[in-house]
Amino acid sequence: MDALRPVGRTLLRDRAYEALREAIVRGDLAPGASLKDADLAERLGLSRAPVREALARLGAEGLVESKPQSYTRVTRPVSRVVRDAASVVRVMHELTARTGVPLLGPEGIRTMREANERFAAAVRASDVEAALNADDELHQVLVVASGNHAAAATIARYTPLIRRVERRLFGDAGSCGSAELHARLIEACAAGDAEEAVRVTTEIWAALEQLADDAIEVAEVTGIPAPAPAGEPASGEPAGRERSAAGGPSAAAEPAAREPSAAR
Repeated sequence: MDALRPVGRTLLRDRAYEALREAIVRGDLAPGASLKDADLAERLGLSRAPVREALARLGAEGLVESKPQSYTRVTRPVSRVVRDAASVVRVMHELTARTGVPLLGPEGIRTMREANERFAAAVRASDVEAALNADDELHQVLVVASGNHAAAATIARYTPLIRRVERRLFGDAGSCGSAELHARLIEACAAGDAEEAVRVTTEIWAALEQLADDAIEVAEVTGIPAPAPAGEPASGEPAGRERSAAGGPSAAAEPAAREPSAAR
């Protein structure tokens, strides 16, 4: 019996999807960057087929846009799209808080407290990567406790649209307040008060919805061009010339400076 089977294309497609999504969210593939499947395949060490499938999936999720025989590129943040995503994610987190709190044990509470300590330390150090990782870990405790796989999948799908905006926000005095909101959420969970946990969750995510309303202004402050009308080049770019993910004008572009936002 042959115990080894060839690695399926599905796995390669998922690897390409995860790598490209992370690069887009981090800003390594900047808004407006042209995406050439051959170039991306070479950089990822994959064939073109899984990269194309990954780009199609990212297109369905709003991170990539394409026009046949014209372009495939990273989308620019649009306030309505980000606001809609934040609303959906908020409702999913409210649901997992309501159903997850009664199922939380001491280990879950401890994990949330430790995550919030790391979050607060990362905010003080202006370490956006560590802050967002700790934030994800904290909220994921309730998602896992709820056992709601549909909610988990919805959160995973739409959170990247929000993260792109979060990562580009300049931290302000409210950043430390996020840790305080987390602390209130944890205390509600520890007390078994699901309704209070839902109220705090709503407060946390309502801030993100407000940030989505301001996404275009944030984009201007951080240097991300405002969305261009369909079929037209972005503002500041000459017609017929796109930013490239593999070469050309944007190849050496660095991601915008990142600091934790006050949103969560």
